[in-house]
Amino acid sequence: MVTWIVVGVIVLVLLTIAMLYNRLVRLRALVREAWSGITVQLRRRADLIPNLVSSVKGYATHERELLEAVTAARAAAGGAKTVGETAQADAALSGMLGRLMVVAEAYPDLKADANFRQLQDELAQTENELAGARRYYNATVRDLNSSVQSFPAVLIAAPLGFKEEESYADTDASIQTAPKVEFG
Repeated sequence: MVTWIVVGVIVLVLLTIAMLYNRLVRLRALVREAWSGITVQLRRRADLIPNLVSSVKGYATHERELLEAVTAARAAAGGAKTVGETAQADAALSGMLGRLMVVAEAYPDLKADANFRQLQDELAQTENELAGARRYYNATVRDLNSSVQSFPAVLIAAPLGFKEEESYADTDASIQTAPKVEFG
């Protein structure tokens, strides 16, 4: 009788370990899938930038510094290796694109250009999809990290190579601080 109890406990422990391991594997796969969603949107945005810069360049020839800064920010974003580096480069590029759109507002002929408007719409759509991809990534990272930290998974996570993943933090200072509002 005692033998059966011991065997039952061992089987129960092994099944628990297997279930925890499979959950961690599934969560890690979801994090990787979510990260690939971000990279797809970042690549899509990076592919739009040369056409956008060319459109603006045709109308705003004296904005050379800004156009070069946008191109440099795009190159920096392409060279990011970690989640943190990618988030920083993404924030810098978003800031440059925002400045580019402000400059475009000063050129009515540019705003009226159908090609520029289409690129602007595609960029806006890409930014929206990128925001959704970031939210999904952060949700999957949160799920994985809470599983890795919780008992009893914490006992098997590190020995089996599971670790906490880095969230995609928004590093844009303009978003993190509240705007100052002054009345009269």
